[in-house]
Amino acid sequence: MSQVIKFGTDGWRAIIGADFTVQNVARVSEATGLWLKQKYTNPSVIVGHDCRFAGELFMETVVKVLVQQGIKVKMARGFVSTPMISLAANQFKCEVGVIITASHNPPSYNGFKLKAHFGGPLEPENVQAVEDLIPLICSIDYSSVSIEHSIQSGKIEVVDIEELYINHVKNNFDLNAISKSGMKLVYDAMYGAGQRVMPRILPSVELLHCDHNPSFRGQAPEPIAKNLKELESYIIQNPGVHCALATDGDADRIGLYNGKGEFIDSHHIILLLIHYMVKYKQMTGKVVIAFSVTPRVEALCKHYGLELEVTKIGFKEIASIMVKEDVLLGGEESGGIAVKGHIPERDGIWMGLIIWEFMAKSRKTLDELIEEVYAIVGPFKFERSDLHITDVLKQKIITSCKANSYKSFGEYKVKELKTIDGFKYFFDSERWVMIRPSGTEPVLRTYAEAPTLEEVRKILKVTEETICI
Repeated sequence: MSQVIKFGTDGWRAIIGADFTVQNVARVSEATGLWLKQKYTNPSVIVGHDCRFAGELFMETVVKVLVQQGIKVKMARGFVSTPMISLAANQFKCEVGVIITASHNPPSYNGFKLKAHFGGPLEPENVQAVEDLIPLICSIDYSSVSIEHSIQSGKIEVVDIEELYINHVKNNFDLNAISKSGMKLVYDAMYGAGQRVMPRILPSVELLHCDHNPSFRGQAPEPIAKNLKELESYIIQNPGVHCALATDGDADRIGLYNGKGEFIDSHHIILLLIHYMVKYKQMTGKVVIAFSVTPRVEALCKHYGLELEVTKIGFKEIASIMVKEDVLLGGEESGGIAVKGHIPERDGIWMGLIIWEFMAKSRKTLDELIEEVYAIVGPFKFERSDLHITDVLKQKIITSCKANSYKSFGEYKVKELKTIDGFKYFFDSERWVMIRPSGTEPVLRTYAEAPTLEEVRKILKVTEETICI
């Protein structure tokens, strides 16, 4: 019996060989082609893959199915990042971009992401329309398609979107200011798709994990503190580092470290970016954040007179607003951030370059710039904990959340509950915890904010003790 394929918050992801198979990729590709032909008269698609295991095989499957459906295909040369595919969809005026990636998921996963013509995630209603068309068995004879012959006959065009991306970066950043700043900068690609572009953009940057390893050396390529211990050690062991940037498997998420080897979370990055773009670059626009992002963003927006909108979690929710409105920044807790002047897409390298440009132009350290933000919104710490629990317990917890059963977590009494997406329990103006099931992994996420890291961890601990009984 054929597996039912469902798209999550960001594409379809599954374990390679179990559910993520050539046959299932062909089914999703057929549905993509059917939807394109229903919606457009002469559609074209840009297709690529990142560094994950068998990425090229799965990409070629997509290409063959689409070619057999009579759809014009542009195929990316070599492995590429998700932002590169999104940029190419926009620049080449393709109706859709497809990238084979499971982003930050563990190495056993691969995935299928759909990108829109505007250079961001395909709108939720269109993703649903594709999902509704997925057949039980692929009806297309794709095995008879030769990639080589299709290139020769012009049905497939091989394109260098890495070059396209690098040129786009050069046109939008003062790379000279960064290079001549004297800053010692480090980049950790986490064996992901950003590994080739950073040395081409800034040759002086010191590199970690910038070699091809499809299994990511056994670790999920998610740029969070617990996965970046080698980068942290490198900074501590090499005095004089000013800042380090890490990106995930498909290079759309950002992780950041200061010169002391301390992790700077995405909440601080979002605040820094807004501060730089408004105060230093005199830019304006609306700010759009996901529900799990710190309320301190609201305080900064009030300070600068910016409109703020809070969305459900999933970058596609943010992107759909960025396409329609004048948005300065859209960002999520998970490290996915987009800004005005680029495509409405998460891009870890792009965000890192903005921070480095900010440091170079202001001649200030990352900590000094964070202090500028703290002077406006106050200091805070944040951490997330992923609870790997049984599905039965997870459902029980979510049911209790929906029934508003939790009135306190240890000594912390709930003053207010917000439920835009997940359950956010406010204890006072500086302390909160949030509970939400992941949309991409079998885990329950808990998030907390407080004035100190010690207290954040205490809140996470008492939350786990309260709900996991």
